[in-house]
Amino acid sequence: MVTFFKPPKNKTTKHKSQRKLTIDSLSHEGVGITRIDNKVCFVEGALPKETILATSVQQKSRYERFTTNKVINESSFRIKPFCPHFDLCGGCQLQHLQLPQQLVEKQKAVGQLFTKFAQLNELNWQTPIESDTLHYRRSARIAVLYQPQKKVFQLGFRQQGAKKIVNIEHCLILEQCYQNIFTAFRQLLPQLKNGKAITHIQLCSVNHAFVIVRHIKPLPASDVELLKKVCEKNGWKLVLEGETENFIFIDQQKESLPRYQLNQQDLVFKFNFNNFIQVNNLVNQKMITQALQWLALKENENVLDLFCGIGNFSLAMAISAQNVVGIEGVESSVAVARSNAQLNAIENATFYCQDLTENMSKALWYQQEYDVLVLDPSRAGALDILQQLPLKKFKRILYISCDPVTLARDSKLITDAGFTLNKVALMNMFPHTKHIETMALFVKP
Repeated sequence: MVTFFKPPKNKTTKHKSQRKLTIDSLSHEGVGITRIDNKVCFVEGALPKETILATSVQQKSRYERFTTNKVINESSFRIKPFCPHFDLCGGCQLQHLQLPQQLVEKQKAVGQLFTKFAQLNELNWQTPIESDTLHYRRSARIAVLYQPQKKVFQLGFRQQGAKKIVNIEHCLILEQCYQNIFTAFRQLLPQLKNGKAITHIQLCSVNHAFVIVRHIKPLPASDVELLKKVCEKNGWKLVLEGETENFIFIDQQKESLPRYQLNQQDLVFKFNFNNFIQVNNLVNQKMITQALQWLALKENENVLDLFCGIGNFSLAMAISAQNVVGIEGVESSVAVARSNAQLNAIENATFYCQDLTENMSKALWYQQEYDVLVLDPSRAGALDILQQLPLKKFKRILYISCDPVTLARDSKLITDAGFTLNKVALMNMFPHTKHIETMALFVKP
């Protein structure tokens, strides 16, 4: 599992006052926004143009948070959520909003952030990259908790804004091959001798539908045999992740190692289960193809790919460019990227491990000349490295973002270096959720 730093949440003070509110817009986090006496109010569960009754749950000097109790006047775009767990599960936040309107509201929110942080008002929006509505998620992490007082297992996802586990019966955003996962393991866990040692079940559907069982104490052979039988019955490949955090493939077959393909580029990527890969296979393919089309790389151009991971963008760009240098902060991902270059017989892609928040001036890769810069950072953005790079030396900059706030913030640095925002598009990597993925191309005027 890939772990990102998360700062501690502020403690909240609950209030019981109820207000009648009319919602103006939707924030980039999928929350309704209105104002009371010039104070910004964020309203969970409310949609633009709705009038609602809401309870205050947090008061600050500059803003207030509410939760919706009753919708008095509904938005014409409000629909009934398709998931019975919608009100509790923290997985999806926008199932009550029609899917096309989700993209409309997300695009509005991103536009407002560009105006606020980068003073960019007229954006050249391109058609969003679309996803399948359901069954689009090829990887997920299911929490397992044994309750000794009740002698039952909890199996599901974390509750919205809490650590409590919501027991899930079905999850329609998981790929079809995992639709029986909750039923199968809810029946299986009580039969295991040491089932309480299992803490998580990781799913990863690539060349095989993998089920990775995380356990903090050894599992007896009888438990492993039962797990194997359930997985074989459902067409899953069982992998155990024990106390040493090593992955044990039960069938011991080399061809079982995980890998995915970019068919349009004729590339294969092997990886480990603790490496990051995009969860939406269809959108990942469309994203890579669009990036190549936007960049239109020439055979004499050199590319610097920052936050390159296992080479998802790097190897695709290496097909057209003269050279690609990929930089990644996780050593295991760098090793996999190098291995994937060899696997695909790509000799013009080089990878280095580097913490991109540190001083880069003495790094050999930093001292080279490049034509194109590609950025695909985590939610923290790329501010530290952008402040160090000689941005004016690049011809084009492509920024792939999973957080519109840091994208807008970082865009200010790029435009101040003389670039214009040529194109921008949403990528609907996570339908029905608050998450916003964006691609932006900056060019020299």
